[in-house]
Amino acid sequence: MSSFVCAAVDLGASSGRVMAGRVSAPKQGAPGDLALTEAHRFPNRPLRLPEGLRWDVLGLYGGVLDGLRAVGPVDSVGIDSWAVDYGLLDADGRLLGNPVHYRDSRTDGVAERVWRTVPAGELYAATGLQHVPFNTLYQLVAARGTAQFAAARRLLLIPDLITYWLTGEEGTELTNASTTQLIDPRTRDWSYRTADRLGIDLALFAPLRQPGEAAGRLLPEVLAEAGLASPVPVTAVGSHDTASAVAAVPAADGAAFAYVCTGTWSLAGLELDAPVLTEESRAANFTNELGLDGTVRYLRNIMGLWLLQECLREWGDPPLQPLLREAAALPALRWVVDAGDPEFLAPGGMEQRIAAACRRRGGPAPGTRAEVTRCILDSLALAHRRAIEEAQRLAGRHVDVVHIVGGGARNALLCRLTADALGLPVVAGPAEAAAFGNVLVQARARGLVGDLPGMRALLATTQPLTRYEPCADRGAWDRVAREDLTAR
Repeated sequence: MSSFVCAAVDLGASSGRVMAGRVSAPKQGAPGDLALTEAHRFPNRPLRLPEGLRWDVLGLYGGVLDGLRAVGPVDSVGIDSWAVDYGLLDADGRLLGNPVHYRDSRTDGVAERVWRTVPAGELYAATGLQHVPFNTLYQLVAARGTAQFAAARRLLLIPDLITYWLTGEEGTELTNASTTQLIDPRTRDWSYRTADRLGIDLALFAPLRQPGEAAGRLLPEVLAEAGLASPVPVTAVGSHDTASAVAAVPAADGAAFAYVCTGTWSLAGLELDAPVLTEESRAANFTNELGLDGTVRYLRNIMGLWLLQECLREWGDPPLQPLLREAAALPALRWVVDAGDPEFLAPGGMEQRIAAACRRRGGPAPGTRAEVTRCILDSLALAHRRAIEEAQRLAGRHVDVVHIVGGGARNALLCRLTADALGLPVVAGPAEAAAFGNVLVQARARGLVGDLPGMRALLATTQPLTRYEPCADRGAWDRVAREDLTAR
C-alpha cells in the first residue's frame, strides 16, 4: 500500500471531531506526505440530570456516525477520547445508563476510603498514578451498591464503548487502561493484587489490546448508516487522547524534550522508558501513564484551558482573539493562581473563584475580562514550568526544548509565556496532535510509517511549526516561582 485514507475519531471533553487523514509512503527518494482535514465537528455537552453530571454518549455516537458519513470511503477507522470514564453493559451487551462525568461529585471523599485499605503510598508504588479524585478506581468504589453496577457484566472505557458499537467487538486499549489506576506500569498488565485488595473484579474489563492491533470491522448496519459500501477495519490506536497527542510530538530522534499537551487540561511532562515510582514522585503528584512502543508518559495534570473555557462560557462566549490581544498588553504576573488547584475542577463561577484565589495569595484580584485572561495564562505558564522542572529533577533528565501540542498551540500568548517562564525554546504544533497520532498509528498498522521516531519525523517535515524563544529577562518569573514554592 503506497497511500492510505483513514478516519480519526477524536473525542474531547468539550467537542468531538472526525478527521480525514491521508498518508503516503516515501517514493523514489521523496519523503512521504501526511495531511489532516476536518470532516465533522460536534459539541460534547454534558447533561446535569437529577442523579448527577452525565455524558450524552448517544449524542456523541451520533456525531461519530455523521462524521464517518462526511469523511467518505476510508481504509481504516480509529477512536481516541478523554480518559477514566466508562460505560457499563448488561448481560445482553446493552448500555446501562449514560456514563458518569468525571467532574461529578460522587467521588468526593472516596480516595480517603480507598487509602484505608490500600495506603496512598502503596497504591502509587503499584500503579504509578497521581492522585486525582476521579480516577476510574475511585469511580468504581463509588459505584458499589448501586443497582446499575449490580447489573453490569462489562465495563468499557469511552473509546472502547464507541468501538464496540461500531464493530460489536469488546476490548480494553492499554494506554487508556493505564489511567484507571488498575494497571502496573512495570508489567504493562493489570495490577491484580491492587484489584483483589479493593474487591474490584477485573473480569468486568474486556481483554487488553495494544495500539495498532485490529479491533474489528464496521458492522453492516454501521456501514449503511455511514453510507460506506465496503468492509472497513477499525484499528486500536492510542485511545487515550494524550497518548495519541504525545505520539504526535514532532521531536527529533534523540532530542531531550518535554511536552505540554494543551486543551481542556494541560498535561506537562517527559517521555520515559520506565516509570518513576518513588515516594518523592508521589508527593509531587506525577503520574506514570503508558504510551506507544513501551514508553511511559511521566506527567502532571494541570487544570489547563478549562479555566478560560469556563470564563468564556460565563461571559457569553465573546471572541477570544481580542481578549488575548488585550491580555498581552497587560503587565506579567500581576495576578497569579495555582492552576493545578482542585478548587477549579467543578464548573460554574470560575471568574469569582479565580478572584478569590488571587486575594488568598495576598495579591490583587483581576477586575476586567482581559485581566482574568492574563491571570489564567500567566498561571498556566507557571504551572507548566513547575511540572517540567520537577519532572526533570525526579526522573534525572535534562531537556533542551519544550513542545506544545494540542489546542493551546494556537494560543501564541500562552506559548510565549511558557517559553519565558521556563527559559527554554517552545515549539508549538500540531494543534490537532491527538488526531495526527491517531492517524499515524493506523498508517503504521498498514506499513506506511515505521517506528515512533519515524512517525515524528514525518510530522516535523510536513506540518507547520512555530518556535518561540524565551525572553532574556527571567527575573520576575524566577521570583514568583520561588514565592510559589515557599508557599507550598
